[in-house]
Amino acid sequence: MPAFPPWIWDIPEHFNIGVACTDAHLGTPVEERIAVICDDDHRGDRQATFGELALATSRFAQLLRGLGIDAGERVLIRLPNCLEYATVFLGAMKRGAIPVPTSILLTADEILFLARDSGARALVTTNAAWRELHASLEALGALTHVLLIDDLSGPAATGLQLADLHGALAAVAAPGPPHSTRADDPAYLVYTSGTTSYPKGVLHAHRALLGHLPAARYWFDFRPGGDRVLHSGKYNWTYVLGTGLMDPLYRGVTTIVHDGSTDAAIWPRLIAKHGATIFIGVPTLYRQILEKTRCSVADVPTLRHCMSAGESLSAEVLAAWRERFGQNIYEGLGMTECSYYISQPRACEIRPGAAGIVQPGHDVRLLDADRREVAVGDEGMLCVRRSDPGLLLRYWNRPAETAAAFDGDWFFTGDYGRLDPDGHLWFLGRKDDLINTFGYRVSPHEIERVLKDHPDVADCAAVGTEVSPRKIVVAAYIVPRAGASVHADDVIAYARAHLASYKAPRIVHVVDDLPRTRNGKVLRRALTGARPA
Repeated sequence: MPAFPPWIWDIPEHFNIGVACTDAHLGTPVEERIAVICDDDHRGDRQATFGELALATSRFAQLLRGLGIDAGERVLIRLPNCLEYATVFLGAMKRGAIPVPTSILLTADEILFLARDSGARALVTTNAAWRELHASLEALGALTHVLLIDDLSGPAATGLQLADLHGALAAVAAPGPPHSTRADDPAYLVYTSGTTSYPKGVLHAHRALLGHLPAARYWFDFRPGGDRVLHSGKYNWTYVLGTGLMDPLYRGVTTIVHDGSTDAAIWPRLIAKHGATIFIGVPTLYRQILEKTRCSVADVPTLRHCMSAGESLSAEVLAAWRERFGQNIYEGLGMTECSYYISQPRACEIRPGAAGIVQPGHDVRLLDADRREVAVGDEGMLCVRRSDPGLLLRYWNRPAETAAAFDGDWFFTGDYGRLDPDGHLWFLGRKDDLINTFGYRVSPHEIERVLKDHPDVADCAAVGTEVSPRKIVVAAYIVPRAGASVHADDVIAYARAHLASYKAPRIVHVVDDLPRTRNGKVLRRALTGARPA
């Protein structure tokens, strides 16, 4: 492994992510460069230069001031990939407010929990989404404003102020200066599946963007002259907010996202259409492109760098991608709490199956149950030094979980791995039963909470089931209530009505009982061999 120069963190007292990604480029050649391109199957291509994005985000910050939304208050975002997402996310931080990104796949019940838990003062969404959400959200005491990005033809908001986002932005004549945030001030709040039955909020500081700098140097491989980064994910995911929005914009690099068809063939077409030089996805997507298209290097002439995270990349996919496209896929590893801190840099040999090396600047150790560093080759928990600027501030409304996650100088990730003699990390997974399906990490407890509300379900357990090599789906094991008759199709339909599609079980087994330990805990590993009753 090559020797990297020592990394010295330079974290200023004052720093604002929204300003760093937009206003910082004003008065430079980057100002006229395209900042964001949203390729939308329905609305067509839309784009904004860095100068235009700076003005739009400043107007949104001023709009929040005019609505009485103060620094530190939360703005819930429920949007597809679109220009408005970037405007609202970055603009809220320029106000000093805290954006809360959410997925368009979440149901009204799930959005209600996030809105209530975050105490959001404002919601930015679409008219169609508002039609689904209004009945659930109108009674929330904290929520006072709803901004729609399309039109106001939806239901009126009882007790809420409903407004057209574009009209409100156009009415802002003279935006004020951005809020002077400190690097340690709260910046954004993202929710992630955890070990409890509800998602937990992860609060990041403005310094989190600076914590990404080693990745920008050693994983992205940005080059002078203006790269174009195409990300296949959705903005609500931390992986995309970083690698597909904040990191490139901070470097003055064009970012490209898509909304619409998820057909595998769309991605090579978009790379060629927009002249993308960097493509970012998950292993499942790379595999689909290889299996479902005949595209090759000739179809993506501008592509020079590929990145992957979210799940383990197989040696077979890596080898096939190299043969077809003439490119490596550089893998990264991270988590919502500390983003991506391990990756495969271009300067290092790629070892198929290994997640990469610890990036310069990040102090990461593998510790055993007694908090001692393990020997090379032994399994240990990945722990990150508390002083790392990329680490979360705290778990939202969960002081006990925050306290449990830190011990002295270390943050406990809950991820386990081992290091080989050359410093490559081999990821072994988590010990809290999270299900890694299609690049999403899903809490089984969250699924079980919903399924137990089904009138005919007495008990249940959710697990990940491998249905084909490296393809994991959510499976549920259902114990019916006495005298009830439970059908798998009914349970699947119920889950889809109350959970995001990637969380809903695709396989349901009806069983007489669940295997348990002597302490009464469900033995999830034993369920992978269970048979339907």
